Order: sequence, then structure tokens, then C-alpha cells
Amino acid sequence: MNESEEIQPGELVARRVRELRRERGFSLRVLSEISGLNVNTLSLIENSKTSPSVSTLTQLASALKVPISTFFTSDEVGQQIVFTRADEQPENGIGNNQMVNLARDLAGNDFQPFVVTLQPGMGSGDKLIVHTGHEFVYCLKGSLQYRIESDEYQLIEGDSLVFEAHLAHCWVNNSNEITRILLIMCPDDEREEVRSRHVSLNYKAKEKTMKIAAITEDGKTISQHFGRAPYYLVLTIEDGKIVNREMREKMGHTHFAAESHAEESHSAGHGTDAVSHNKHVSMAEVISDCEVLLCGGMGMGAYESMRLLKIQPIVTDLFDIDAAVQAYLNDKLIDHTEKLH
Repeated sequence: MNESEEIQPGELVARRVRELRRERGFSLRVLSEISGLNVNTLSLIENSKTSPSVSTLTQLASALKVPISTFFTSDEVGQQIVFTRADEQPENGIGNNQMVNLARDLAGNDFQPFVVTLQPGMGSGDKLIVHTGHEFVYCLKGSLQYRIESDEYQLIEGDSLVFEAHLAHCWVNNSNEITRILLIMCPDDEREEVRSRHVSLNYKAKEKTMKIAAITEDGKTISQHFGRAPYYLVLTIEDGKIVNREMREKMGHTHFAAESHAEESHSAGHGTDAVSHNKHVSMAEVISDCEVLLCGGMGMGAYESMRLLKIQPIVTDLFDIDAAVQAYLNDKLIDHTEKLH
């Protein structure tokens, strides 16, 4: 067994990110500025305290000027032949999904094959993707919906697609079953693959019926302070329309006045300890039925806690709740993670 097989997937990604950053002489703050990721997020990744989404990895890959497959490779050995046994496939957990790099340690980056296992509702993200070269997908199990420009293709087991990747595209497992696909990317420029925000397996497709929570003080505007705001406004969405509004009281800083609140400290990694996570869990109990949380500002610890609770946090610069919800439904709401503290 070689060194790469002994290292756990999360530790391998953490080590590769740290090694690549140091090789380029970047501090965490410099890499943060180049990648657009929060310093605390980078620290958590490098210390194996959080599992980055593939979207986050593509941001890092672009900043470090490497293909995304580099994060799943222990060393730049540059093998000419890679033989992968079925029982030795190097799985990497991405949220509740797995991504297997079938060309680990292969010399060059112009051929990048992955086996991706998708939970129901997971897919490429809420933005159309473009990059050079070609893309090939083969449905091994379950079903998958691909959108290329204005056309949609429903793939079931045995179906395949190959297309010029400059055509805007996206994909999602829109079934209730686990889907497994063979995904092969062949960019014309080996650096192009890392410039495209290609896959984000943490994305949950918007359902016909869902609930969105917004941090608020008055029921109309989004509060800038996650910890201090006294209410959630929970909106029920059906077929893209708001059909119900409900104000719910939330726990906040005042409920933990006797304790030192980790989010109020601005030291590196603040709010990411077990005590702080338990506080965030308490704050989120009343919105456990919601898929999305809108806020104007929050700490990195709270942000990561919401993700662990399977609630998608979005830090928005929009103040009006209705406007933010509509932007989300229209796939136009930006998650300003640079505002995390």
C-alpha cells in the first residue's frame, strides 16, 4: 500500500491545499484574496475540520492554477499508466456524495475521468457552466437531467451525452434515487478546467414546495446580525410563489448572555468550536424544516454550522426579504461569503 492509499480523503485534500499554497509562497490571507474564500474557511479546510464542496475546490484550483484533480492526488508522480482496481477506488466525500478520480497520478491534465455518486436533488449548481474542450457523461445508475443551452436531456441507465463544453450547461439528479455517473472532462487548455466553476455537489435543486427562512427584526428586511436578530421570517414557496409567511422567535446572543459568545471574537477560527456549534444548533432548531437561510451577516462558525445542519446559508447584500427570495428563485442571488467574519 502506498502513501496516498494510507491517507484519508479529507486529510489528503487538506494536505494538498496546504502544500500548494506554501509552494507558491501564499499566506492564508493572500490565498483568500485571490480565491474569494474566507480566511477562516481556508484554515478549516487545511486543518481537516471541514469538507469543502467541489465548488470551493474549483475556486481554490483556479487561485492555485492547478486542475481540480490535483487535490485528489498525493504526489505529482506523473504516471503513464494508471490501473485502478474496483475495490481500491480513491473515493472522496463531497458532502453526502462521493467523487472518484479514476486518473489519479496520471501525467498531464487533458483527460479527467470521475465517477460521481449523487444523492437526490444534488447537481452542478445554480449557474450554467462553460469551458473549452469536450464533456462526456454516461449514466451508470439512476437518472440525471442535463441542460445544454435551451435543450434538456433526461438520462437513464445506459444513456450518454458528449458535447462541446463551450455550450452553457448544468445538471441535476432530479429523481428520488441515488444516481451514479461517469463524467469525463477533456479541456483544450489544461488550465481551463480549473477556471470553470464546474461542479458543486452540495447544491440542492429547488423543489416545487420548500421553505426559506430570513433573519429579521421587523419581518420585512433582512438583519445584518445573525446572532442578535430576534426572529426568523419563514416563507413557504410553492411553484415559485410565496404562499405563506410565519414569524418565529429565535434564540440569540441574549439567551447566552452568561457565556462568552464565540461569534463576537474576530480571532481566526472563532465560532467554530463545539460549544459555539451547539449554540448555533439551538438557534436553528425552529427552522429545521427550512432548506435555505437568508442573512445579511454572520460568523464563519454559524455559516459552517448551518451547512452541517443541511440548511443552505446565503449572505446577501439585499435588504428586502421579498426581493432576496425572488432573486434566489430566479438563480440570481449571490452568496457574499467575503462578508463572513
